Amino acid sequence: MIPTEDASARKRTIEEKLKQDEETLSFIKDSLEKSDQLTKNMVSILSSFESRLMKLENSIIPVHKQTENLQRLQENVDKTLSCLDHVISYYHVAKDTEKVIKEGPSGRLEEYLCCIAKIQKAVEYFQDNNPDSPELNRVKFLFERGKESLENEFRNLMTRHSKPVPPIMILDLISGDDELETQENVIQEHLPEGVLQDVICISQWLVEYGRNQDFMNVYYQIRSNQLDRSIKGLKEHFRKNSSSLGVPYSPAVQNKRKDTPTKKPPKRPVCIPGTIRKAQNLLKQYSQHGLDGKKGGSALSPMEGRDDMLDIETDAYIHCISAFVKLAQSEYQLLMEIIPEHHQKKTFDSLIQEALDNLMMEGDNIVQAARKAIIRHDYSAVLTIFPILKHLKQMKPEFDQVLQGTAASTKNKLPGLINSMETTGAKALEDFADNIKNDPDKEYNMPKDGTVHELTSNAILFLQQLLDFQETAGAMLASQEPSSSAISNSSEFSRRLLSTYICKVLGNLQLNLLIKSKVYEDMALSAVFLHNNYNYILKSLEKSELIQLVGVTQKTAERSYRELIEQQIQAYQRSWLKVTDNISEKSLPVFQGAKLKDKERQVIKERFKGFNEGLEELCKIQKAWAIPDKEQRDKIRQAQKSIVQEAYGAFLQKYAAVPFTKNPGKYIKYQVEQVGEMIEKLFDTSA
Repeated sequence: MIPTEDASARKRTIEEKLKQDEETLSFIKDSLEKSDQLTKNMVSILSSFESRLMKLENSIIPVHKQTENLQRLQENVDKTLSCLDHVISYYHVAKDTEKVIKEGPSGRLEEYLCCIAKIQKAVEYFQDNNPDSPELNRVKFLFERGKESLENEFRNLMTRHSKPVPPIMILDLISGDDELETQENVIQEHLPEGVLQDVICISQWLVEYGRNQDFMNVYYQIRSNQLDRSIKGLKEHFRKNSSSLGVPYSPAVQNKRKDTPTKKPPKRPVCIPGTIRKAQNLLKQYSQHGLDGKKGGSALSPMEGRDDMLDIETDAYIHCISAFVKLAQSEYQLLMEIIPEHHQKKTFDSLIQEALDNLMMEGDNIVQAARKAIIRHDYSAVLTIFPILKHLKQMKPEFDQVLQGTAASTKNKLPGLINSMETTGAKALEDFADNIKNDPDKEYNMPKDGTVHELTSNAILFLQQLLDFQETAGAMLASQEPSSSAISNSSEFSRRLLSTYICKVLGNLQLNLLIKSKVYEDMALSAVFLHNNYNYILKSLEKSELIQLVGVTQKTAERSYRELIEQQIQAYQRSWLKVTDNISEKSLPVFQGAKLKDKERQVIKERFKGFNEGLEELCKIQKAWAIPDKEQRDKIRQAQKSIVQEAYGAFLQKYAAVPFTKNPGKYIKYQVEQVGEMIEKLFDTSA
């Protein structure tokens, strides 16, 4: 059992907790009562506040609506007044702008365009709101007059400030020398900056508001004229200033070349100035090297004045082609700033037509002149095609790039000219080869001293010119091949064709020379003639790249010519047999005994006499012959001298002491040394 004391304690504890809970409960009840009271009071206050707000709202809303209506009325009045002012301003536009429009836009374009804008707005207003108003006609008239003035200003600005590019500046532009300091400033300023901006503004306005494209025609006509005049000015510059020294550079280029002689020369359009003149210089050069000699040389004597003119025209045309590309590129840059994008290609096509057509027509004239020259067998004139065609082909990528977007007829002009030149050039090459083969044998045209024939020197000089245009000439020949496949367009194929062609010309020349040599009655002179020509051909081949080009298809050409030369030397030496046979051991009878018989003495006398007469006759005749090549001349002299002296020396040693005559001086006219001296004077008219 739980003790009594513990039970009492627990009871007391419980009672105390109960009492505390009752007190807490009582406090909560009091709090709830106070809260209910406060709630009732708040509800009462809110109800009162709501009632007051409703009363206030009922009082304020009518006032607010009235005020809002008043504000709206005020705004409507202001807008009406503003619209009236705006409308009234349209009626004053004509009066306010008439003076400016009448005076024109010159010198005040910005102000003028502002006036035009006002007039344009007035036109739009009257068209929309009062189309029958007389004011509409007035502002329309002003607008059209203003547009016309802008068109005139555009024309005047373009005409006044568009000037041909000076030839010197064009030469700087196409020189392409990266080292020139002046190259940075070579870009041509076609129009002053201020003028350019005015032209751009007028162009934009005419396109956007003027609804007018006539100014584009004005633009291309003016710029086309300037482009053509620039190129013609360059051509005239060449005609006035070109000389035998070459193409006239601009002072900037000349000064730079003088200041920096060790630097590379300026790049120029690829051409060979003085094409025909160069052939003459080559002939002189070979003469100095002993290939042509001072007497009886080649009869090649082209008309220098005409050839110089051909050179100038060729150089001028080549530079004009380069100038056209550069100037056209520059024109397109200018055009892009002024002409709207969707009209640029068409306008540019029209702009370049006159200059391009003139260049193509001039090219056609060159082709026609070449064709006439072919008929006359004047192949020096035909050579003008080669540098031009070479340059046109090298410029074609730039041409194609410049002409992008132009009409097909425009793009096809250059390829058409190139094709025409290739065909004409190929015809010239083939005709030249045939002419070499069929050149007639004219006795009066044969060199009397047996030196190099005109036909030989002409043929070699022509072939040497082809070295500067190997690819061009090869392409000409390839263009006539029936199988125009990819391989026929390769450089190796063209090189082989050119090599075959040169071998053909040389073969035709060799055959013709053989025929011509038969004109000579003296076989020795015929041999000298062939020797000189073969030697001239061989030395000319060796002194140039022709020998390598010939070697592409004819590996043994050099050896063959050396064999031919040696054959002719041997043929010439046979002419001395009538001299040496007189004193040869085999032609003499065997003498018996110490005392000569009359018959034996007579034989010795005849041998001495035959030798003397033969020696004198040959020396007299052959002294007038020519072997221009000093090396060959000395070689032939020494060989003949050795043969004759050896035979004569042996003969003289054997019979000089023999008493075959009472007058030895009559028969023993020459000593061995004298015979050698006489032979040393062969092929020398001055001796």
